[in-house]
Amino acid sequence: MKHREFLAPLDIQSHDQAYEILSKGINTQEKQEQLSKALTAVLNAYDESDTRPNAVEVSTILQQLNADADTLIATLLSDPRLREEFDHEAVEVQYGAAITNIVRHIHWLNTFKDCTEESPNAPEEAETLRRMLLATVDDIRAVLAKLAYRLQRLRGLPQEDEAVRRCIARETRDVYVPLVNRLGIAQLKWEMEDLAFRYLDPEPYMTLAKSMEGNRLMRESFIEEFAYQLKDEVAKIGVDAEISGRAKHLYSTWRKMQRKQVEVEEVADLLAVRVIVDTVPQCYMVLGMAHHLWKHLPHEFDDYIANSKGNGYQSIHTAVIGPGGRIVEIQIRTHEMQEFAENGV
Repeated sequence: MKHREFLAPLDIQSHDQAYEILSKGINTQEKQEQLSKALTAVLNAYDESDTRPNAVEVSTILQQLNADADTLIATLLSDPRLREEFDHEAVEVQYGAAITNIVRHIHWLNTFKDCTEESPNAPEEAETLRRMLLATVDDIRAVLAKLAYRLQRLRGLPQEDEAVRRCIARETRDVYVPLVNRLGIAQLKWEMEDLAFRYLDPEPYMTLAKSMEGNRLMRESFIEEFAYQLKDEVAKIGVDAEISGRAKHLYSTWRKMQRKQVEVEEVADLLAVRVIVDTVPQCYMVLGMAHHLWKHLPHEFDDYIANSKGNGYQSIHTAVIGPGGRIVEIQIRTHEMQEFAENGV
């Protein structure tokens, strides 16, 4: 049963290893050759003592978000080490106008400097920055690259001092998480939220992480049994479905605990499964079957198919009292809705 929710950090050791990862889904020889050439240029420019952003790592994040070939190539060419060797004219000669346009926009977005402890972003400045990131770029792929650069920055915070960690985490929470949410990219949102939580509220983060880890094996065993039972029942109504456990993220769990003033064991969606089907009518068939099989909690029901969220997210959320009286959240959506939920725009 699959529990993958976060994008996996990848340890890139060579051109061939990076190319194998980044070239997945790239089917044209021209784009494969451009990718290999850009990758070679970036890797040749690397110096282990250079702590600037690493475009290869950023590109692997985008590949896991199913970014297209031009976005991956442009992100590699946006590496700060290549600015002198590959100005925009040189990029256009070697890679064409489309890739150059993305590179140009990524470079421009990277002129927005990270916050510092001496110059933190006020709330109104954070909103201004969010609007500018969206409004001033005519290719959303450059914004996605900027967001991937930010995730890489967050992952590298353990090497920074506390003041820098808190400042970057606060800016991420105030500027980048709302932007990612607006674009509907759940995988980026979850990881950014949890990493920002780790550095802004380290004590509740560690307490909650230890609590959830202590019960992890028991939760996973329960969810696996529940998912198998649910799959059998779904098959009985003639629906072919993918059913998997859904990891609950630390920050959203903590927020719900604070909002409802409950302990972690009382969070309704701590135990959760996701059901993915082919059609919208099948979503409602599965919902009816689940409510017939288990008592549901009306106050935990949301139909985001009939009433989608502002960022376009669609799914049915319900919570039922499962075996042993334990509350389980069930999310039901189509494959298209799942693709949007994970990767957004």
